[in-house]
Amino acid sequence: MKQSWFITGTDTEIGKTWCTLALIQYFKNQGLRVAGMKPIAAGCRKRIIGFMNRDAEQILELSGLDVPYNLVNPYAFSPAIAPHIAAKQIGQTIDLTNIINKYNQLAAQADIVVVEGAGGWRVPINATESMKDIALAMKAQVILVVGLRLGCINHALLTAETIIADGCQLAGWIANPLEPKFDGKASIETISERLEAPLLATMPCLAFQETSLLTERLSESGFSDRQNFQDN
Repeated sequence: MKQSWFITGTDTEIGKTWCTLALIQYFKNQGLRVAGMKPIAAGCRKRIIGFMNRDAEQILELSGLDVPYNLVNPYAFSPAIAPHIAAKQIGQTIDLTNIINKYNQLAAQADIVVVEGAGGWRVPINATESMKDIALAMKAQVILVVGLRLGCINHALLTAETIIADGCQLAGWIANPLEPKFDGKASIETISERLEAPLLATMPCLAFQETSLLTERLSESGFSDRQNFQDN
């Protein structure tokens, strides 16, 4: 049965893209057809076909599906600011229905869909909706990327509580070190003690993105054996 995973984070610049790519490669290694999606992106570059986001380009390239860029990234904005503000500046409104239509087209071609959110869980996408509405509309299980640094315990617990309160299934969380000098062991233990959702993997602290190494860490963690990752 098709499965969809929505990757959110405790903040922006927390490692969501790294984890998204690692998950795509992990599922591909299982012989599954995998679609990746980044519905909304800011900080995009102007290309011949319009604005394009480097993260979304990597997601499309790694997935290996022959689909147009705008299916993977329907909304791409130049300024690196909150998406609803970027959209308003150019007189555009981010339409959830459009995003779900694109998602359905991708899902029709894949066994697994891995979707990367923008910013954190409650980042607005328009006047009335936020990132959580995208996950709800997709009926996706949520994976929370926790950036290990000072303050991460509070951010992780608050975000996890909100995900569950919003009616989504928190399938698990990934610990992602952000600062080489920060010892995150105690933070991981504290978060694990307080969340029912399992720790899916602890990523290595890397200066540069190495998808194969990140994917290996998922495999080593027993990722596929987690109870919440059985077919629904």
